[in-house]
Amino acid sequence: MNSVDGTPEGQDSAPEPERFLQAGPEGGRVTVMLAAFEGWNDAGEAASDALHYLNKLWDGKKVATVDAEDYYDFQFTRPTVRRTSTGARKVKWPSTRIYRASVPDSNVDVVFVLGSEPSYRWRAYTTELLVHAEALGVDAVVLIGALLADVPHSRPIPVSTTTEDSGLRERMNLESSQYEGPVGIVGVLAEFALLAGLPTVSLWAAVPHYVAQPPSPKAQLAILHKVEDLLQVPLDTHSLAEESEAWERGVDELATEDPEIAAYVRQLEEAKDTADLPEATGESIAREFERYLKRRGKERP
Repeated sequence: MNSVDGTPEGQDSAPEPERFLQAGPEGGRVTVMLAAFEGWNDAGEAASDALHYLNKLWDGKKVATVDAEDYYDFQFTRPTVRRTSTGARKVKWPSTRIYRASVPDSNVDVVFVLGSEPSYRWRAYTTELLVHAEALGVDAVVLIGALLADVPHSRPIPVSTTTEDSGLRERMNLESSQYEGPVGIVGVLAEFALLAGLPTVSLWAAVPHYVAQPPSPKAQLAILHKVEDLLQVPLDTHSLAEESEAWERGVDELATEDPEIAAYVRQLEEAKDTADLPEATGESIAREFERYLKRRGKERP
């Protein structure tokens, strides 16, 4: 089964991440755009939460904002009222914000696109984002989404990686999507970015549909591990890993209180375990060990 944005559900391909970001001129820095949108493309808010995590981790600085008046229906995506640190009431309008950060101890700069899926003028909206990408020197694009799927919460969250770029498919051993049907802004931006000549991949996390309410820290963590592999930069996800474990324990407890849900989860687990038998290969073990070594090397003085 495929996702609504064209991603095969359950596919967890193993790209060779060192081949995604090519070195800049004379081995200089490279800039990658990471984009996620709240709304239809963001089950459990896993995609947007993952990028908010990275933006905070790498101390991203806001460099641009897309004008909300041009693209949002405020009756559908309503503004919210918040209290400031001084106690004053402030209306927060839906918008799209663009941040820039440099990844420590690497040659990678990141441009974050964070916002809600727009209501109007999607072609103009994506064009505006790509104008910002050109101005910020973006070399490649990673689009991130999350979808509801028939997957068990007690097993690793699948994160699929697809691309319509024939060069990336060959280099990274990826697949294109066979999906046909309605798409969200992630799918539209993927097409426009490729037309603009930017190497583009899409990551989709499969969130268990029976625990769809946010937050979804386990799916968020799975996305971050995939980003870690793609960018070849170690991430500090210790606190999020603890949240993920607590979330899983909480869902376990809820499932045991409902015999029907418990039986359904066991059915999903059996199906997942059967499908994943070929995945317990030396390649997957080596990939995890490589990630461990990189983290350990970063922690050394």
